[in-house]
Amino acid sequence: MNKKRQALKYVLADFLAASLAWALFYLYRKYSIEAEVFGFTQDLRVDKKFYLGITVLPLIWITFYAMGGHYTNVYRKTRLKQLIQTFSYSIIGVIAIFFVLLLDDVINSYQDYYYTVLILFALHFGITQIFRFSITTYTGNKIRNREIGFNTLVIGSNKKALKLFDELDNAKVSLGYKFVGFLTVQEKDHYQLEDRLKNLGKINDLQAVVEGKQVEEVIIAIESSEHKLIGEIIDQLEDVDVIVKVIPDMYDILTGSVRMNAIFGAALIEIHSYLMPVWQQSVKRLMDIVVSLFFLVLLSPVYLITAIIIKIGTPGPVFFIQDRIGLHGLPFRIIKFRSMIMGAETDTPKLASSNDDRITRFGKFMRKTRLDEIPQFFNVLKGDMSLVGPRPERQYFVDQIMTKANHYRHLHKVRPGITSWGQVKFGYAENVDQMIERLKYDVIYIENMSLALDIKILFYTVLTILKGRGK
Repeated sequence: MNKKRQALKYVLADFLAASLAWALFYLYRKYSIEAEVFGFTQDLRVDKKFYLGITVLPLIWITFYAMGGHYTNVYRKTRLKQLIQTFSYSIIGVIAIFFVLLLDDVINSYQDYYYTVLILFALHFGITQIFRFSITTYTGNKIRNREIGFNTLVIGSNKKALKLFDELDNAKVSLGYKFVGFLTVQEKDHYQLEDRLKNLGKINDLQAVVEGKQVEEVIIAIESSEHKLIGEIIDQLEDVDVIVKVIPDMYDILTGSVRMNAIFGAALIEIHSYLMPVWQQSVKRLMDIVVSLFFLVLLSPVYLITAIIIKIGTPGPVFFIQDRIGLHGLPFRIIKFRSMIMGAETDTPKLASSNDDRITRFGKFMRKTRLDEIPQFFNVLKGDMSLVGPRPERQYFVDQIMTKANHYRHLHKVRPGITSWGQVKFGYAENVDQMIERLKYDVIYIENMSLALDIKILFYTVLTILKGRGK
């Protein structure tokens, strides 16, 4: 399977569909609307606007689709869902084109506006859906005929795992499962599934096996006596880009957003790997960039004044740069205005406290008003951070937190933020226990991520800054 090539098929199809739809719409305008307005058929002259319409507009459509996630999971598309998506996106796009490009057209009556929108929508939606339907149907047939499959790993090795494997593997119509092997959860002399599948090791080897075998789906099919291990298995899969499914009788011990899938007698519960719809993720990133650029320009005088005060007040650099842990547990360099004296941390890392004598006089004001955080707009522009997200910590403290609360790894599923729900509700943490207490707010945020929640957190952050209530 070549995901990039498959995505390219959809991109090219959408480009051709948008070009063809606009070309036919151009003909309709010339021979129908303009003929009625001027009383005679206009000469069909292909001008600059026509070429822009069949080249630039399709690129805009493709960008619009990409922001909506149309070119992700290209082998897992269903025709019904695709039909609904194409219909809704066509309506939005056509209305936008009408108001931007067509509203000032010369018309005979207002009815022409209705016909214009309807004709453009019918052409764009119809041609786009035909192309997409053809590609999706062709791909779906290949999956059903076992010509295409997704590398699948089974966790479990006995009765339930064997029964599930037989149901899926012997189905007349394939759903794309290409079993590469199984992992065991308990040490035994013999495993029922090893007569059918290769034993790839224990659950401690999970991440290595997923990476080595390029696994795309993991099915958890452990016995009732092994349910206590479900949390450990799911925790290991948090940082892995795979689809996770479990058999239904585990439902009562799972948390989070799940969706039922009936699969030819083998009903599975799918644990959603995404936190926000793709279009919201795109808008969130766009909002990060626009807002950061805006405030970098707007607050440039504040940057200058703050830098001068820090430089005059205490010896040392204006900015404080430190390694923090971000998305997927990867380190990045965070930038802040320096709020402490030089040499404040010479040995082991130490968190700041409310009466910390290492904090400068002006530093206390900056921490109360969050002024020390504003250089992080540069981190946001780079993509290391977001406006809203859990506050990033140093590896030293991450290791300590993980020994007491291993669900902290959930925070690494998203970009860290300049502000967070935990920061608004709790403020700065002075020790590991307070970090763990603040953690619950960040987990709640992650499980309920949305653009609306981000805006709400930003609003309360501004209130905190204006009132000087920062902890």
